Amino acid sequence: MGVSRNDLQKLCSKLAKNKETPWAGKLNSQARQAHADRAWAAISRFYENCRLGKPGLKGYPKYKKFNRSLEYKNTGWALSADRKQITFTDGFKAGTFGLWNKRDLVWYSEKQIKRVRVIRRADGYYAQFLIDWDRQEQHEFKGEIAGIDLGLKDFYTDSNGETVENPRYIRKSEARLKKLQRRTSRRHIQGKKQSNRYHKARQALANQHLKVSRQRQDKAIKDALALVKSKDLIVYEDLNIQNMVKNHQLAKSISDASWYQFTQWLQYFAKIYGTIVVAVPPHNTTVDCSVCGKST
Repeated sequence: MGVSRNDLQKLCSKLAKNKETPWAGKLNSQARQAHADRAWAAISRFYENCRLGKPGLKGYPKYKKFNRSLEYKNTGWALSADRKQITFTDGFKAGTFGLWNKRDLVWYSEKQIKRVRVIRRADGYYAQFLIDWDRQEQHEFKGEIAGIDLGLKDFYTDSNGETVENPRYIRKSEARLKKLQRRTSRRHIQGKKQSNRYHKARQALANQHLKVSRQRQDKAIKDALALVKSKDLIVYEDLNIQNMVKNHQLAKSISDASWYQFTQWLQYFAKIYGTIVVAVPPHNTTVDCSVCGKST
């Protein structure tokens, strides 16, 4: 391969001492290592896809000019005694920030917090805490089994004939998004410094996209949790969504359905509640009845 994970870690040390990249020297050393780990994950995934002969694009690593997240490990940050504030202690001297959280961090020791990720979103900055915690929930097994058929008309239909509505969030917000996009385009001046009116329009557009994204995530979490709690064995189609979105007539609807996000949360909650979840190839999972012609 020519490049190893250790080589990337050494490169981070060189960048920290390089006069052309003074910002790298201000960054916490473990935060630099975390960025090297991300780069290595992309490189190793590309070589793995090549080795396995994966059809189509192999995911060649690309340079990421704008990064909206920063990850600290065990150093570079400190929590206050009441866990209501976080202070960043690296060379940037960002200072102390208040934490507005739903879950009280006072129940966890700093040794349990393995990483802190700072993420910039359209409406502000967020801190994510990776906590070493073995979460297990009680689940009463009743022998309930369900097969899930993902779709666009209905979000999914189970083997008992019950359906879950597809909310189509992007379709409902499409008129609003187009209006905000036109406003942003009109206020953009090519080759000149952008005005405050442009940045205000750009912020409104970003907030609307973020709202749609959060609606999808909330829907996926609630549907997956409800399904895992009510069933003991769940079987769903292992769809190749990356290839399906190449159909330009259905790409927007498929992305709007957020099947991948739903199945990821399904696997996550299954481990917590002890439910068995099985992904099966989608071939011949939908057939037409020879009598009535209805798809099943």
